Amino acid sequence: MRFARSFGVLLHPTSLPGPFGIGDLGPAATQYLDWLREAGAGWWQVLPLTPVGAGGSPYSSTSAFAGNPLLVSPELLVEEGLLDRREVTPLDCREVTRVDWSGAVALKEELLEKAWRRAAGAPLPELEAFAAAEKDWLDDYAVYAALRRAHGEAPWWQWPAPLAQCQREAVVAWRSQHQDEVRRIVFRQWLFHHQWQRVRQQAAARGVRVLGDAPIFVALDSADVWANRRLFRLDPEGRPLVVAGVPPDYFSAEGQLWGNPLYDWERLASEGYRWWIDRIAANLRLVDALRLDHFRGFAACWEIPAGATTAREGRWVAGPGRALFDALAAALGPLPLVAEDLGFITDDVRALRDELELPGMAILQFAFDPRERSAFLPYQHRRNLVVYTGTHDNNTVVGWYWREASPEVRRFFCEYAGSDGREVHWDMIRLAFASVADLAILPQQDVAGAGEEARMNTPGVAAGNWGFRLTPGMATAAQAQRLKHLAWVYGRAQ
Repeated sequence: MRFARSFGVLLHPTSLPGPFGIGDLGPAATQYLDWLREAGAGWWQVLPLTPVGAGGSPYSSTSAFAGNPLLVSPELLVEEGLLDRREVTPLDCREVTRVDWSGAVALKEELLEKAWRRAAGAPLPELEAFAAAEKDWLDDYAVYAALRRAHGEAPWWQWPAPLAQCQREAVVAWRSQHQDEVRRIVFRQWLFHHQWQRVRQQAAARGVRVLGDAPIFVALDSADVWANRRLFRLDPEGRPLVVAGVPPDYFSAEGQLWGNPLYDWERLASEGYRWWIDRIAANLRLVDALRLDHFRGFAACWEIPAGATTAREGRWVAGPGRALFDALAAALGPLPLVAEDLGFITDDVRALRDELELPGMAILQFAFDPRERSAFLPYQHRRNLVVYTGTHDNNTVVGWYWREASPEVRRFFCEYAGSDGREVHWDMIRLAFASVADLAILPQQDVAGAGEEARMNTPGVAAGNWGFRLTPGMATAAQAQRLKHLAWVYGRAQ
């Protein structure tokens, strides 16, 4: 895919402001789209929209297909008659600058349950149409999620054996006895998809497209693995034989031991990669283009023996290569994908990316080591590329400059950018906009000039991530006008 010359902003919906402890798809999303339009942005990049896992991570989800019910807006439920305004009591978020995970989960659970009780038994043609259209993934997910709730959110391998092993007779029997619980899950998924498509329509009306995100791997405790164990390298009890991670790199000196089960690519190939086709198709029904996280894993991935204590114990093993993408293209047509080609990138990864004509990524924070001439330096960029000041895994530009960059790196950056260090975030934005790369993406934190306290995620650190939220002054009219002017100067205006 080739992007028109343009720019976008990275901000996950959970980071939007609002009175319910977490950002959602209600009025704040509409207001943010208005801000993007005023800034001249052509893209809104989001992280995976799936249910969050441990610590609020959208990269450790219980489903590669489902939407996150925490993003459902109570205010829109009031407008739709599924809640009474008197039932919606906001949290005290006046001084909250982080996602209140416990408060948001408790409040949203209560409100979603009230909406379900009000809707139960009423004819909802849109819900029926959604359930029919998405049944290929929704049926398994709804039963899995209902089973998980019924077992106190325990992972599937701790359920009674016939259910843990997804034996169809046992699953069908359980579902028939718990139809209300399963239907509740379907209802919540419909609410998310219904509200998200409203956001998509609003974005399109403002000339803004959405760039989504698809992690290559899925969590062991997920509907994907539970219902499709044959597609993963597991032992007869469902335990992983090998797990995913990455060797030491610039994010972590020890590497990263992710722990996700690895695919049985031979089995997937024998089935025509149907599961992957369904997954990408479902994701592309939600977004206009999709970033493939850890693209290098499609060429070769870092395989770590189950039970290993560090990622250093792994080895490279071949991935599916072009065969997967040929199957995707044959089923879905031209693929609007971005290859996240960061980390330890070898010639086979570059060759696969280039054969598929996918744009890769360049991260400016990694460009300014004066001991080498990095491929991320703007003068080395190519057109079929997405340039970032930083990603959700980076510090903010201000945090990077003052807390991470060495004096030598800061000096080289200032010499390269003609910067005096007073507005390093705008100097970095200018470099991104001036690049020949077709698309430039800026985290909202960098537009705001926020420090490291606004960082979204620190790879390899388990706690304290995914909680950033916008506060007043982080998306102002003045910032929008400054972006719009720079977009005009560098030919990225919409």
